[in-house]
Amino acid sequence: MSEEPGPAEPEPLTVQPTLSPSIRAQLLATEHWSLLASRSTTQSEVLTRISMFLTFTSASLLSVALVGQATQFSDAFRAFALTILSIDVVVGLLTQIRVMSVGMEDLMYVVAMNRLRAAYVDMDPGIAPYLMAGYNDDEAGAKQTYYFFGGRRDFSQVAGSSMVFMLTANSALIGLLIGSAMVAGGIAVPLAVSVAVGSALAYFGLAMARGGRRYFAVWKNNKPISPTPG
Repeated sequence: MSEEPGPAEPEPLTVQPTLSPSIRAQLLATEHWSLLASRSTTQSEVLTRISMFLTFTSASLLSVALVGQATQFSDAFRAFALTILSIDVVVGLLTQIRVMSVGMEDLMYVVAMNRLRAAYVDMDPGIAPYLMAGYNDDEAGAKQTYYFFGGRRDFSQVAGSSMVFMLTANSALIGLLIGSAMVAGGIAVPLAVSVAVGSALAYFGLAMARGGRRYFAVWKNNKPISPTPG
């Protein structure tokens, strides 16, 4: 017996290979606004986290001062102070991790939007002179977006960043915790202060080096599709 023919195979859909410039512009603009909204939300979230950390640290240090006066700085006060400082350090480190992650995310948003601007320039090269932000998705293009005039950053811009702020606060808390623990253990105050300051500086330097490695790793792994000429 001959087999009955099965259902006919559906014909493949015909996909338009290229879209009109107006449709492409609309799609790119939609993605651009999505990146802007995500960047704004992320920045707002991390600023809230930093504010929460500062509020918590201020309240905890005030409580340490009040308890010290009430207990006449007894052994119980030392245990309480070390516990509070340890909690402050943990909260500070968690906040710092988030701040550094947001820094990398923000860099990603900048590179992504630079790539979209490159598409705008491809569609209409005449708009290039009117863009102050960069339209190249490499390191030079990102610097142009972050630092409009000249695309160069100086020490003040790095020193004033949220990352350096958190590193400074956490370094001070770590040094204070180590120094307090040494004094509570009977170590001479001058030695405890020296070790505390050295520990704070060492932590700051190591954290800065780690942040620098993460930053340069981004550009090592990034493959730009619209690099800066030359």
